[in-house]
Amino acid sequence: MAPRAAVATATATPRVPSPDAPRGDGALGERLAEAVVASDAPDVVFALSRHGRRTVLSGGTAAPPPLPRVDLRYEIGSATKTFTGLTLARLIHGGRLTGGEPATVFLDRGRPAGPDPVTLAHLITHTSGLPALPAGFYLRGLPAWRTNPYARFPAERVVDAFLRHRPRHRPGTRWRYSNYGVSVLGHALAAATDTPWQDLLTEQVLRPLDLNGTALRADGSGLDATGHGKDGESPVPAFDPGGFQAAGAVRATPHDLLTFLEAHLDPAGASRQLAAALRAVRRPVLRRGIGHRHVHTIAWFRHPTDGGPMYFHSGATLGQQAFLGFRPDTGTALAALCTRRFRAHDPFLAAAYALLAEE
Repeated sequence: MAPRAAVATATATPRVPSPDAPRGDGALGERLAEAVVASDAPDVVFALSRHGRRTVLSGGTAAPPPLPRVDLRYEIGSATKTFTGLTLARLIHGGRLTGGEPATVFLDRGRPAGPDPVTLAHLITHTSGLPALPAGFYLRGLPAWRTNPYARFPAERVVDAFLRHRPRHRPGTRWRYSNYGVSVLGHALAAATDTPWQDLLTEQVLRPLDLNGTALRADGSGLDATGHGKDGESPVPAFDPGGFQAAGAVRATPHDLLTFLEAHLDPAGASRQLAAALRAVRRPVLRRGIGHRHVHTIAWFRHPTDGGPMYFHSGATLGQQAFLGFRPDTGTALAALCTRRFRAHDPFLAAAYALLAEE
């Protein structure tokens, strides 16, 4: 494992953005400190690895929590999909699946797949024809809209909604980002392997990478960061994903996230079990938009830079945000986390993206 930078000893003044750690590593430390301040959130962590050397800076507008910010688990929301994509890639490269199987053959065994079935590949690439969320989600989630609407839509409802759904467009013909679709994928993979999703993710990804600081639910241990509303002050309950685990349940420490990202930079050195899958999730599988400028792999968004592609995925829950990314050309991995709900023109994601995009 790469060396860990010393982090977080000074006390921050409440409501004044402040880094917790000395600004080491020269210019890089200064840029990380600036990103922490610019993010304007109660708790912020910017964790960067360059060629295996880690620099981690934390801070925030709130008084430091009982445990150091860098040791807490943070909700990464939709960035969970990168873990799900890697799980699927490993099952494919292990010969257990092809990706072309209709999801219905696992979720409703004996039911005919039909002429244009939604496949596992459609679900992970957001080309299934499914909407962002299932029918009935808003009505059912409305009473808990500001706390935990996803918790009111458990796994059986997600699966049932999928089996009842009739896509407007033929699967594979249009791209539409869908938490719903990736959630269905998780249930299909669990059914295909006869393994609960949490156990499958642990078996295929978390254990091989030794990600012991990663979980799918808050557990009352005191290790989970507390989210906040848009005002940066009102605490938000821990996120409960309900039946959407594969789309948004992961919570992890900054160092676990760096380990996950570093594995993508060096597949062969990370895990012999995962090497082929780690290489696979870097390959483009979909291009869309004018001039096909938007490039996707089965796990990542991919943008060009002068030196080569950068891979990234962001995520948000009702009280936290995350940005994960890596660049093979510079050997850089970045995990950025904060405990404030997304706002219009939020500075956090812009700061994280700009930091990764630097030459």
